[in-house]
Amino acid sequence: MLTRMLRPALLLAGTLVMVFPFYWMAVTSLATPAEASAAASVRTFHWLPTQPRFSNYPQALSKIGSRPGVGFVDALSNTVVITALCVAGQVLSCSLVGYAFARLRFRGRNALFILMIATMMLPAQVTMIPLFILFRFFGWIDTLLPLVVPAFFGTPFFIFMFRQFFAQIPEALVEAARLDGCSDLGIWWRIMLPLCRPVIAITAVFTFISTWNDFLGPLIYLHSEDQMTLAVALNSFQNQYGDFRDMHLLMAASIVTMIPCIVLFFVAQRQFVGGLSLGAVKG
Repeated sequence: MLTRMLRPALLLAGTLVMVFPFYWMAVTSLATPAEASAAASVRTFHWLPTQPRFSNYPQALSKIGSRPGVGFVDALSNTVVITALCVAGQVLSCSLVGYAFARLRFRGRNALFILMIATMMLPAQVTMIPLFILFRFFGWIDTLLPLVVPAFFGTPFFIFMFRQFFAQIPEALVEAARLDGCSDLGIWWRIMLPLCRPVIAITAVFTFISTWNDFLGPLIYLHSEDQMTLAVALNSFQNQYGDFRDMHLLMAASIVTMIPCIVLFFVAQRQFVGGLSLGAVKG
């Protein structure tokens, strides 16, 4: 009996600890400058804003960038384009390579797969300088290409997930497709991709969150203000308005950049649970 009561209590306590920073951000984003300054300096904290100021949001967005209102629009459009292309590139490339490792028979397949998995042990800092030199040689610096093109070459972790999923699909289904005249690309596009929706959902969500919140990549490769992403714009905003007097504006800008990730989180929950049965195939 005690264990049944203790487990929900611990889960509730952990949930409150995880949710409180987001609640603090939401309250501070609606607070007056005096209330935000007091909360930031830990002198006092109002659980609800005494005078909610929704005007903090448009005021915060208008201060991103040197051009009022335009800096946020540029950063948002750049982030959306980069994120959408990276999600599409990761899903297509990782699923195609995963299908090749799982279903195609060629010499050196296992050795190449082990070599690919071994690259996961390389930290990103090791390849940072060589990649920068390579992209500078191509003339891609200060463009979106260094952030988008690598996604179309796959990621070892996602390739591994696709490969493991494709290997579990019965061979009878693949042979039936070949008897109907389907090529390997046709099997990958018409048979495999519709069955691996759970893996596609996981790959898309992880890629979306990592790309949307990526700060180091855009900071290294993008130099012009009209090329910056939301993460870089938010950092510039913090450096310019990050003191206690403008804490309410900083929190408002932070919440705006978090909204797509929060929405995706609630949407992805249903995709994960409902998509598990889509890949079930009986041989």
